[in-house]
Amino acid sequence: MIKNALFSFKYRVSIRPSFLYLNPLFLFLLLFLFFFFGFIELCISEGKIQIMLACFTDHPGLCRATAIGYFLFLLFFSFFITISTSCSNGNCQVLDSCSQPTDCGAGLYCGNCPSLGKTQPFCIRGVATIPTSVNGVRGLMLDMYDFEGDIWLCHSFQGQCFNFTAFQPAINTLREVEAFLSQNPSEIVTIIIEDYVHTPKGLTKLFTNAGLDKYSFPVSKMPKKGEDWPIVNEMVQANHRLLVFTSVASKEAEEGIAYQWKYILENGAGDPGIKPGSCPNRKESRPLNSKGASLFLMNYFPTYPVEADACKEHSAPLADMIGTCYKAAGNMMPNFLAVNFYMRSDGGGVFFDLDSMNGQRLCGCTTIAACQAGAPFGSCKNISVPTTSPVTNTAGSFSGSVQFSASASTVYYPNHLAIGLFSFPWMMFLL
Repeated sequence: MIKNALFSFKYRVSIRPSFLYLNPLFLFLLLFLFFFFGFIELCISEGKIQIMLACFTDHPGLCRATAIGYFLFLLFFSFFITISTSCSNGNCQVLDSCSQPTDCGAGLYCGNCPSLGKTQPFCIRGVATIPTSVNGVRGLMLDMYDFEGDIWLCHSFQGQCFNFTAFQPAINTLREVEAFLSQNPSEIVTIIIEDYVHTPKGLTKLFTNAGLDKYSFPVSKMPKKGEDWPIVNEMVQANHRLLVFTSVASKEAEEGIAYQWKYILENGAGDPGIKPGSCPNRKESRPLNSKGASLFLMNYFPTYPVEADACKEHSAPLADMIGTCYKAAGNMMPNFLAVNFYMRSDGGGVFFDLDSMNGQRLCGCTTIAACQAGAPFGSCKNISVPTTSPVTNTAGSFSGSVQFSASASTVYYPNHLAIGLFSFPWMMFLL
């Protein structure tokens, strides 16, 4: 059972301009005016209303104090302008700096990626793009075991579930799936079972008790030789919205549950699946370029996952591996992408890559956002896809290596340059 973990938000104090924050500004302004006009008054009293610099030379100590006040005032004013122009209240976009979750727009959350040196919080994508014209597809990979007289979800070893590896009775999760399918009549769910259940007809009884049997896609209608599957709308109309696969071959005949390796291609899981430039098939799977199966599950997670490193793994390396596996599978885009800690990324992460995969598969575009309903394959809307760096993926013909734009979070401060220019005449008196 692949366990995903949500990213823990890291907060910092939010700075918001208000009347309270204007008080220091007025203090610096008053301080500057005090020194400046005091200086002018002194010059007038001595009858030296000439060029200002002439007066400066006569009172260097006072000029130095005036310069310090003016310089501090401009520095504070620059900081105030910088803070007041930052985004907030749901207006921040991907990669924009944020200080609390409500700063980021819809579908985004406020996080960071220390493993890439990005310790300051910024807005990160948290959902995939699913236009109203395209139905969503969901996938679950579940390890099921006999345990305590029932069938449990368990992440264990040697084919046996233990108290310290058990998660919960499988029916609890399956009832959640049933509730989801019932409430979302246009959604499709795929469940892939790593099967350690030996109870006769155990899975059949489990799915029936969970109320999921009425949604099952019949094995008799599944393509056996790599043919295309029915389109989503056909599956929805027939209410065949639940695909279930087992790792035990005999259960296809015994219980009517599809044998996974007859229908699905899969690359190596764990460390073999994240080696750059390599995408070997899993030992149970047919070669990835086989034409005998029409579904492709791509694994991308290390053997020993580390949550803090997931945001780095889900940046450019993931996009590059999608391109590598696309080529290894004979230019076949993955249907499923299995990762750990899916919410962690350097900006767009798994969700941008899913958009790219779906766009390539559904309409021949680099992102699903460019697809047009009813348009010929390859006819794409002219939209800009954010990129943080030049596309590095050159494997095969896949052009959907989506990365992110530093320009979205890069902030230029022209007022700092202005300070330098305006302060230069005064700086000479600080020395």
